[in-house]
Formats: sequence, C-alpha cells, structure tokens
Amino acid sequence: MNIDQQRVGEKFVLDSMMYARDRTWDVVSQLSSLVQPGMLESEATAECKRLMTALGMERIWHPSLVRFGANTLKTFKERSEGDPRLADNDIFFIDLGIVWKGHEGDAGATFVVGDDPEMIGCAVAAQRLFDEVEAYWRKTGTTGVALYEHAEHRANEMGWRLNLDIKGHRVSDFPHAVYKAGKLGDFAACPDVGLWILEIQIAHPTRPFGAFYEDLLV
Repeated sequence: MNIDQQRVGEKFVLDSMMYARDRTWDVVSQLSSLVQPGMLESEATAECKRLMTALGMERIWHPSLVRFGANTLKTFKERSEGDPRLADNDIFFIDLGIVWKGHEGDAGATFVVGDDPEMIGCAVAAQRLFDEVEAYWRKTGTTGVALYEHAEHRANEMGWRLNLDIKGHRVSDFPHAVYKAGKLGDFAACPDVGLWILEIQIAHPTRPFGAFYEDLLV
C-alpha cells in the first residue's frame, strides 16, 4: 500500500471534516426542496449556486451537479444531455463538493417528484445499498476493493445494475488531490474513518434512469 493514500495535511481535524460533511448535507436537503416540476436542470444548478453562497460556503472543490431524468445515468465526468425540464413524475439527484472550515464536504442523494413506484424504489435502493456497504465496512474492516465487490453483488441481488465506473474517492483538508489517493474501489487496505467517500450509483435494468448516493465513511 502506498502510505500517501491516507495522508492528510497539517490542518486536518476530524471534527472539522464532520462539520464540512454536515453542512454539505444541509445544502443538499434545502436544495432538494427547491427543485420542482417544470424547472430546467440549468435553473436548478443556478439555484444551487445561489443557496451555497447564501449559506456562507468558502468555495466549491468540485463542480455542483443536479441531474434530471435520464441524466441520472451520467457519471460525474460526463456532461448532461441537453437541458431537461423536470416532469411531474421524475427523478433527480444532487452531488455537491463544498469546502467549510478548510475541509472538503461531499454529499449526494436522489429524490423523486410524483409517484412513479420504480423511481421511488430506485432512490430508496441507492441509499439502502450505501447503508449496507457502510455497515459491511464497519463490521469487517475490509479493503476498498472488497467493499465494491460486495456492493456489486448486493446490487445484483436487489435487481439493479451498479455503475463500477464510480468507485468513491478521498477527501481531506483542502486540497486532498495533492495526495493522489485514487479510487476507494481500488484501495487495497481498510479505509480510515473520515477520509473516504463511498459512492453508489445504480441504474434501472430496463428504463432510462438511475440513482446516486454518497457520503463520508465514518
């Protein structure tokens, strides 16, 4: 194992890491209530920027994403297709990376408007799968590689397709990127508390939508 993969900077404090996590979840929660049918994806993204500024963020450390409908299948590095308008029965996710107290908050979740049961089930499944994989990490102290093997197995059992192009990543005091840690799903040791983001992205087996959930392993 490369010891640099879990290095932190001189300013790193776990309590500050937790603060950044909690404040980022505050933005996700508030933004989700502002996203309504009829809104364009670009309008939701602009609302996100306004809200983060109003809540006193220091800066973003990765682009803020709000994805509607079929764009919920897109990975972080892929651009949205067009500028869809949220339908009355639709699905969307929010993925935010915000710096608070010099530490990197990173949170993401999926939400549904309307009453489409498969969309609701997909959003619930993404968080459920996250919770199961996080519990597996706590119980077994296993490697990042094994966590994503377990996630893929459970996703298949639950009837969803896990996107293995999304395998989690490091966070830390800003900027974590200087440590070149790579993906959680490629990490061959047990992830330390408060340093790794577990990402789960699943897709419906036949319909053009998916769901996303991520949080700090604590």
